[in-house]
Amino acid sequence: MVTERASVLVDIRKYDGSLSAQWTAVRLGEDEHGVWLGTAQGVPIRSATGGRTSRFAYVMLIPPGEWWTATFCADPGPEMYCDVCTAPEWSADGTVLRTVDLDLDVVRPHGGEAHIEDEEEFAEHRVRYGYPDSVVGEARQTCEWLMEAGRRGGKGVEPFSSAYRHWLGLVE
Repeated sequence: MVTERASVLVDIRKYDGSLSAQWTAVRLGEDEHGVWLGTAQGVPIRSATGGRTSRFAYVMLIPPGEWWTATFCADPGPEMYCDVCTAPEWSADGTVLRTVDLDLDVVRPHGGEAHIEDEEEFAEHRVRYGYPDSVVGEARQTCEWLMEAGRRGGKGVEPFSSAYRHWLGLVE
């Protein structure tokens, strides 16, 4: 059984298995939306383009069985950053989280409206990596759902409206 505040290696890959991003987060807890991980400002992040550190604190929601993860950031980061990905998988001991990034992102800046990013990258990688039609369909359907669910002004649904604030407060 995984205890709260345990370290979790977040391992995000591209469809061909190459590294997209990797860092260590802290398991904050779980609620009806899924598992919440926290990352403080300054945490080292490895990526295909090299290393960097997190520029701001954020929490990441891992919903069970869904084709997305949601990251909610402290200023100056985006309020909401949802990655369309394959359903996240946990190691048997709960210390490693793995998923495959499918490029499409739904982003809502602080004070702004949600929009889709990286559609060109999705189209390019669909060809380069040979995404099956079923993966393309699931990714597009998930992206459309995230756009609607992540709307601002109380028009969205939880956890995108306010539920994340509690968890982000544990990291800031």
